Amino acid sequence: MSSLLLLFSSSCSLLLLLFLSAPCLKVLVLIPTLEQLISSKETALTSEKGRWMSSCYPCHVQIFSPPYSDSKKLIYHLKGCQGLGNKGSSPFTSVVSAAKVCGAAAESPSVKRLHLLVADKDFSFKAGQWVDFFIPGVSVVGGFSICSSPRLLKQERMIELAVKYANHPPALWIHNQCTLDSEVAVRVGGEFFFDPQPADASRNLVLIAGGVGINPLLSILRHAADLHRDRVNKGSGYEVGTIKLFYSAKNTSELLFKQNILDLVNEFPEKIACSLHVTKQTTQISAELQPYITEGRITEKEIRDHISKETLFYICGPPPMTDFFSKQLENSHVPKEHICFEKWW
Repeated sequence: MSSLLLLFSSSCSLLLLLFLSAPCLKVLVLIPTLEQLISSKETALTSEKGRWMSSCYPCHVQIFSPPYSDSKKLIYHLKGCQGLGNKGSSPFTSVVSAAKVCGAAAESPSVKRLHLLVADKDFSFKAGQWVDFFIPGVSVVGGFSICSSPRLLKQERMIELAVKYANHPPALWIHNQCTLDSEVAVRVGGEFFFDPQPADASRNLVLIAGGVGINPLLSILRHAADLHRDRVNKGSGYEVGTIKLFYSAKNTSELLFKQNILDLVNEFPEKIACSLHVTKQTTQISAELQPYITEGRITEKEIRDHISKETLFYICGPPPMTDFFSKQLENSHVPKEHICFEKWW
């Protein structure tokens, strides 16, 4: 377990970050100042543009309480200090936006799901990326993968996160202190994403997930489904190939978003398929899940059967799993540029 200590000087010129690594959290290091990252418009920080009413959104709250909400103070503080964030956060023009929790629920016995209403209209992300998660009063920054589609943000200004319980301060805050109306700040980072353009060649996708590694892959799966709907409805746009999701967890209760996954499989049976694996199942598997469940780990042969020159592989899970499948794919002569993985530290 690695750690870095965060110290704030009185002038906010020096920051050293404490980070206790845990699954679903990324390594955090010093990066250039957040002054470079915040939009000159500062949409989220103005009293007029920062007031979004509940009539526009599912959560029955006004997103900011003027004039000095905690999230607003946090962004002003970040703006005046040297920046911090996830290793690989990019691009440096990413928007730091205030956000409000407007939905929270248990996704599994160990994972809490959050819906965040994002203030700044310039905030955007690509399917598969994470957010730096800034909490007022908590000096440590979280790094959590987004599990929703970019379409949800575009249409409803919402993003969705699923955070596993851990002793890391941001995860503890989410599980023990976070409530509806809690205000935070978020910024996008990461080079693990699926963002095809309309004229790009069609690609098949193989998504390989372990545990909460499903989060960025669910975002990619949802985005691919949105692209396919667009093409069916409009007759134009990016042509999605076939998609196969391999997803492993200890038991069916820890298979996150299983109903969302099966809904997409049933909506697009010609495009989307899934193979759900459980490694320590002790109870009877429900009849609904049984056709999709395999007891035991994902095997090399299952993945190898899907190799083709048109296929992209996305892998996210515990480091041994990620290392194993990325190495096996390379040994099977899959081009490195067709193998994308998000590694936990």
